[in-house]
Amino acid sequence: MGSYAQAFNPDPFAIDQSYSATPAKTPSNQITPIGCAQSELGNEVDLLQVVEYALCQNYQTRQAWINTKIQAQQVGIAKSAYLPTADASFGYSRGPNSYQVKDTPELSFNSKTAARNISINANWVLFDFGLRQANLENARQLLIAASATQDASIQTVFVTAAQAYYDLLSAQSNLNVCLEAERVAGESFKAADAKYIAGIGTFVDKLQAQTDFAQAKLDRVKASGDIKIAQGTLAVTMGLDENRLLTVKSDAKDLPDLAFVNSVDQLILTAKKTHPSLIAARAQLSAANANISGIRDEGLPSIALFGSINRNQQSGQPPAATQADNSSIGIQLRIPLFEGFGRNYKVRQAQAQAESKAIDLAHSEQQISLEVWKNYQILTTETESLKATDELLISARASFKSAEGRYKAGVGNMLELLHAQNALSKANQQHVQNLSNWHIARLKLASSLGLLDMRSIK
Repeated sequence: MGSYAQAFNPDPFAIDQSYSATPAKTPSNQITPIGCAQSELGNEVDLLQVVEYALCQNYQTRQAWINTKIQAQQVGIAKSAYLPTADASFGYSRGPNSYQVKDTPELSFNSKTAARNISINANWVLFDFGLRQANLENARQLLIAASATQDASIQTVFVTAAQAYYDLLSAQSNLNVCLEAERVAGESFKAADAKYIAGIGTFVDKLQAQTDFAQAKLDRVKASGDIKIAQGTLAVTMGLDENRLLTVKSDAKDLPDLAFVNSVDQLILTAKKTHPSLIAARAQLSAANANISGIRDEGLPSIALFGSINRNQQSGQPPAATQADNSSIGIQLRIPLFEGFGRNYKVRQAQAQAESKAIDLAHSEQQISLEVWKNYQILTTETESLKATDELLISARASFKSAEGRYKAGVGNMLELLHAQNALSKANQQHVQNLSNWHIARLKLASSLGLLDMRSIK
């Protein structure tokens, strides 16, 4: 079936080679090729699997891929205009024929007639003052725009998938922090209760410890609910059902380097060259300019070579059966003379559309520059915040150990212990969140430069 369809649906202009074989890769971007033939997922996934599934299965990337395929066929249509066209027709008719002469009956007759007609016509435009070239250039530029738009969709979905991954990773880590905080709070409550029973502790200390233990339980329940939400979001981002409850692997490796991070001014210049949204906007502007030329050229003369072969056969019609064969070949010159000024307004409309595309390009450059600026500042802030939370966590751990030892030794009080305990829990949560924020900020900056690919996570 496949070979049959291919034989009657040829691709002489190799249009299929102008767009990607899967939603995850286009010829112009830097995304590492992905086959989109993923194996069955386990219950635990890593960031690479998450991104691969999302790029292949997400609605946004699939729709952008289909739009690129549609526009690619328009290039084939534009190229076809350079080739001759031919058509054939066949007609057959039959029926009774009655011819009566009132005053001369011998001339009257009844018969059955049959007629056949076969004709073949061909036409080949030889010269058109650049109309076909303008249409082809318009189609090519729109294909570049569609391909770049697909690249931009890949960048967006890449970041969205990574965000969902790190959100779930953060939720998992936060649950572990809450479980540890609940365990510590439980031990503190047991110690306070034991001291109270032994008569060396106060009832107030016991109630404070019990309250802190109950709060730790509540935090753990909320953290468990946050995981369910993060799991559903990750599954949908990957193109799976929302009830597919996945877990993500913790990445304990060293933080990736920031080799691509230069001065912010240099980054903005890089983004203006490489960001797919700007490539798409420039291509759309070029397509609009080509459309102006095409509309103008439609009003110019064209020269075409034409030919036809025709055969007419008729039987049953007195005085005898007849056959007529005709053939012709010639040159046709078409000169548009007057179109009621419609052409003028079409050109003016196309010029206004080109002006609109130029404004869109300028706006896109501003937006991309702003996005790079913001993401650069966010990454700088998150990098400093990560260093600060590392120091905070070390300090909180030491403070808790000291307070715990003092309380057990009877020289410290419950308020001191609970304060240190809560500070440690918050420090752990802040560190987990800052680590997730740092990873996302790094990927968002790469995406705003148009440089986000699989190497960013390997």
